[in-house]
This record gives sequence, structure tokens and C-alpha cells, in this order.
Amino acid sequence: MTTVVEVQDLTKSFGSLAAVDEVSFHVREHAITGLLGRNGAGKTTLMQLITGQEFATTGRIRLFGAPPMENAAALSRTCFIKESQTYPDGFKGSHVLRVASWVFPHWDEALARDLVAEFRVPLDRKMKKLSRGQASAIGVVVGLASRAELTIFDEPYAGLDAVARQAFYDRLLADYAEHPRTVIMSTHLIDEVADLLEHVLVIDEGRLIIDASAEDLRGSATTVSGRRAEVAAFARGREVLDTGSLGGFASVTVAGLSAAEKAAAAQAGLDVGPVSLQQLVIGRTRGTARQEVAS
Repeated sequence: MTTVVEVQDLTKSFGSLAAVDEVSFHVREHAITGLLGRNGAGKTTLMQLITGQEFATTGRIRLFGAPPMENAAALSRTCFIKESQTYPDGFKGSHVLRVASWVFPHWDEALARDLVAEFRVPLDRKMKKLSRGQASAIGVVVGLASRAELTIFDEPYAGLDAVARQAFYDRLLADYAEHPRTVIMSTHLIDEVADLLEHVLVIDEGRLIIDASAEDLRGSATTVSGRRAEVAAFARGREVLDTGSLGGFASVTVAGLSAAEKAAAAQAGLDVGPVSLQQLVIGRTRGTARQEVAS
């Protein structure tokens, strides 16, 4: 397995605030990795560190086996698309695509033109005059057509409507299957991208709290619901990630239930169901979990 990004004991501090706090992980080649977490968790700072746009306070970063800072060889293999992307005054969409074609050695002009048509991008309009959705579409076109060995998407598709976002996901999967690459996606639209992800990193208050395959995560927690007192009794002593209640009924999201424990809950008349990736991330990042359900 080839490692594209390696991060070890990485910290980035702004004064007394550690935006990234002793984070370690690696991103393997030819996989789609989700970088998830709440707003302000440190995701964007982490991506800026990986791509050499910020200096680390402490720790080690390797991008294609080398430090990213001022490393043209490694950065030429990387495409970083972010929602807050800024452009020179007077730049039009056509200028963005022209510069991208010079920067990225695997640029596919035919794909870019196809995507421009699909997403209805007005190339003759100045970037600062584009709507948020149109600017997002430009980022999507560059990210996909770059065919960079490492492509990082930091919420650039958030400005797209639901139809355009689905088109982006479909095109990403289709092109990824034909031209494998390493993709990192940072998003708060977790349910929408859950089926795309092969690996998941979750960062909360600057610290990495989940580093696992998406498949393992999907089976790592269970929702148990039913009458409040029965749910409370079942949850007692277990790792509860989240709770909810309505009238005399309650539900808990519980980590690490065995098949036997799930069967026992069902036999006790409780409803047992899977937990979505979004529910799991919410439960892990909401704060200290409530360990008991009030009866």
C-alpha cells in the first residue's frame, strides 16, 4: 500500500489556540477519504498544512514522501479546491481553466469542456460576478479535470443545488473508476457522500477522534429504541453516543454492540437498527455523551 499523505504528531497553533492538535494519520493511494467534523474543528487548517499553505508549529508532514512546503514537484501532483477560493481581479472562468491546464500535467481539456456544459458554467463572466453555485461549479470542473494524483475538495460543491451535487458525485465516481487517484473530501453533507467514502477521518476541536475504514464505521454503532424505561435499562453501563426521547419513548445510539447483544435487545421488544455515518459523526462530536436515559 502506497502512502500519499503522512501526518505525524502535527500541531498548528494560533496563539493559545491549537487549531490542529497532535494529529497523526496517513492517506493511502487510490482511495476516497472523508475528512469530517464540525465547522471550526480544524479541517481547513489541516488541509492547508498538507498542501504547504501553512507552516506547522510542530510535527511532520510528508506529501508523496517529501515535505510539502515550497516543494513544487509534490504540489504539482496535488489539486486543492476550496469553497473560499479567491482569484485575481478581472479573472473570468475561462482564465481559471486556462491556468489550470498549465498547472496540472494530467489536465483533460475534453473532460473540462464536457463538465462546463453539464454544470452550465458561464466562462465569459468575471469570477467575482458569479453566483456562489457558479463559482462552486468552476471548482468542481477544475478538481475533476485536473486528474491530479491527489485531489482535495474542501466544501467547494456546497454552493451547488441538490441536482448539481448529485451530478458531481456521479462524475467523480465515474472518473475515479476510469482514472484512479487519491481523493480527500471535506464536507458537512455527510449523508450525501457516505457511499463514496472508503476511509473516514473525523477531527473535533483540532484532535483526530476517528481514523477508520467506512465499512468498519458503518457497523460500529446501533440505534436502540422503545419504551423509555426499557431503553434506559438496556443502555445502562454501555457506551452511549447519543440519546433522544419523545413522550414515553426513547432511543439511544450505542457503540460496540455484539450480535448477541443486538439479539437480546430485539427479544426484549426493543427496535434495533443501523446508524448512518452522519449520525455516528454527530454522536462522536456532540460532546460528552449522556450515559443514561432518564426514566
